[in-house]
Amino acid sequence: MIDINTWMKVYIRAVRAAFWDRVRYVGLQGSRGRGEAGPDSDIDVVCILDSCSLQDLETYRKAVQDLPDRDKLCGFVSGAAELAAWDPADLFQFRHDTADWYGRLTDLLPPEREEDVRRALHTGACGLYHLCCHNFLHGKSREAVAEAYKSAVFLLQAKAYLEQGTYCRRREDLAQRLTGRNLEILQTAQALKAGECQEDLPALTDRLLAWCRDVICRYGPA
Repeated sequence: MIDINTWMKVYIRAVRAAFWDRVRYVGLQGSRGRGEAGPDSDIDVVCILDSCSLQDLETYRKAVQDLPDRDKLCGFVSGAAELAAWDPADLFQFRHDTADWYGRLTDLLPPEREEDVRRALHTGACGLYHLCCHNFLHGKSREAVAEAYKSAVFLLQAKAYLEQGTYCRRREDLAQRLTGRNLEILQTAQALKAGECQEDLPALTDRLLAWCRDVICRYGPA
């Protein structure tokens, strides 16, 4: 297993050596940020510069090319102005799932509004609804359904945040706050990830489609 604390310190030294005081922020997202990573998990790093050009991306690529486990590095690189002007609904998950390592993300983002969280949840559910229908009719892919359930977990986090006022980064904490169909969606997502779900495509699709329908109708425009 990667020692993520040591790895992030090496990463920060590398990007700061390349950009100096142009580095505004570094954070960690995903399973490694939540402490839920496996040996093959990606390292989802957020790196925000004062501005970002194609030349900056090339400089970044060279700065990280010799890092240990470079093949696992992914994430988000941006300029500060672009991030500040980003779609607020699209920033919900980004804001809450990013752990600060250098600087504070809240200093770079606009204030969060309830309407932005609602739109993030509604838009995400609409996308999953479409995916379920399209895959059942045309793709017939169990892997696509598994990815859809993975995405649904992020929507469950937004839904719980709206309804209960608490954002749960870790899946085990989220499970304690869910009941009924919401809990079933999370449990199914976890079973699919672990390769322990034996349900067929129709059953999996039906459950997620029904959940998306409820969310779309409840949180759609008044």
